[in-house]
Amino acid sequence: MALQNIGASNSDDAFYRYKMPKMITKIEGRGNGIKTNIVNMVDVAKALARPASYTTKYFGCELGAQSKFDEKTGVSLVNGSHDTAKLAGLLENFIKKYVQCYGCGNPETEILITKTQCVQLKCAACGFVSDVDMRDKLTSFILKNPPEQKKNSKDKKALRRAEKERLKEGEAADKALKKLSQTKDVKKSKDKTSTKKKGNGSDEDHISPTVSQAGDKDNGSDDDDDIQWQTDTSAAAAQKRIQEQLSAVTADMVMLTTEEPEKKVVKKAAEENSNGSVKKKSLVDVVKEYLKAGVGPKEILASLSGSRQENASALFEGLLDGVEKGFAKHLVKKKSYLAAVVVDGEEESQMLLLRAVEDFCGKSNPNAVKEVALVLKALYDVDIIEEEFVVRWYEEGTSGVNKSSQIWKNAKPFVDWLQSAESESEEE
Repeated sequence: MALQNIGASNSDDAFYRYKMPKMITKIEGRGNGIKTNIVNMVDVAKALARPASYTTKYFGCELGAQSKFDEKTGVSLVNGSHDTAKLAGLLENFIKKYVQCYGCGNPETEILITKTQCVQLKCAACGFVSDVDMRDKLTSFILKNPPEQKKNSKDKKALRRAEKERLKEGEAADKALKKLSQTKDVKKSKDKTSTKKKGNGSDEDHISPTVSQAGDKDNGSDDDDDIQWQTDTSAAAAQKRIQEQLSAVTADMVMLTTEEPEKKVVKKAAEENSNGSVKKKSLVDVVKEYLKAGVGPKEILASLSGSRQENASALFEGLLDGVEKGFAKHLVKKKSYLAAVVVDGEEESQMLLLRAVEDFCGKSNPNAVKEVALVLKALYDVDIIEEEFVVRWYEEGTSGVNKSSQIWKNAKPFVDWLQSAESESEEE
C-alpha cells in the first residue's frame, strides 16, 4: 500500500513520521445511480485518527451530494462521479480544519466538544487547543455523532492511586522480611557470644600464653573470625559503663543525652501542655516552633491539643508563614505535611484540608484569595484531594452564610474545569 505524508505542507519531507495511505476510488453504477466508492476510506480515516463517517460526510457536504458510510461493511459512497484528485484535495482541506493543530501543525490531535456545544482540537504535542469554525456544515454532524472519548482523568487517577497502594504494600513486605532477617542474625550472634564467654573463663584465670598455647591460639583464629561482637548502646548500658569507670560524684556530673532534637521539642511541648502554658500560645505558634525544629508531620498533628479541624487549619497556616505569593508552589514542596491530614480510607479528612484552605484565605489575606484556584489545582495534581470533595466543598460554601465571599468566585473556574471533564490529565 502506497503511503504519503499527512498534510500537503509536509509532502516533501522524507523523514516525516505521520503518514496515511493514498486514496483509492472506484466509480460504480451509471446514469442517475452513479456513485463514487472510496475503497480504502477506513484505512485513511484510521491514519488520521478520525471516524470514517466524518470524512465521508465532509465529502458530501462540500460536493453537495448525498454520502453514506456503512459501519458494518466499511463501505464509503458519495453520489455522483468524482475523480481521485478532486477528493484528495477535499481531504487536504479536512485535514487542515479537523486534524492538524492550528498552533504547531501536528496531526496528533483529539476532538473535544465543550459544554457550550463547540468543537475544539486539543494537540497532544504542544497542548494547544484549537477552536474549529462552527459555521462549517460538518460541525453539526460531529455534535450529533461525537467521537468516542478516551479514559478520563478520573479513571487515570484511580489507576495511579491503585499502583501507589501496590508499591506501598510491596515496600512494607520488604521491610518486614528485612526486619525478620536482622532479628535472626542478632539472635545467632548473641548465642555465639555467650558460648565464647563460657569458654574463656574469668579474668583471674588468664595467664600469658606459652609458645605452644600461642600456636594453638593461631590455629583457632579462623573460628574467632566467625564471631560477631556487639556493644549494647542503649542509654541504661551507657550510664552503667560510666558509673563503673568513674566515681559516684563524677558520674553524676556526666550528662548523657540520647534523645533526638525533634523528640525533645515534642516532649517539651507535651510538658508545657500539661502545665497549661500552651494555652497562652496559639496552635499556629506551636506549629511554627515544630516546623523550625524539623518535627515530622504526624508528630505535629499528634501533639496539637485542638480539634481535628483546628489542628489542620493551624498546620496549613503555619506552613505558609512568611509566604506572600506563590502559595501553590510552596505547598507542593511541603506536600508530605498536607498528606498527613488526609487519612487513608477516611473521606471526611479531605474536607478538613479544604476547610483549612478556606480558613486561611478568609483571614483578610488578599493574595491568598487570588491564588485559591491555583492552590486547589496543586493539591489535586499531587493526589491529596479528589474532585468530588472539591465540588462538595464548593457547593456547601456557595449555599452557606458566606456564599458571597471572594473565595468562591476565585475557586469557580477550577470547579468548572473539574465538572466539565473535557481535558486529559497532566501526564498526557
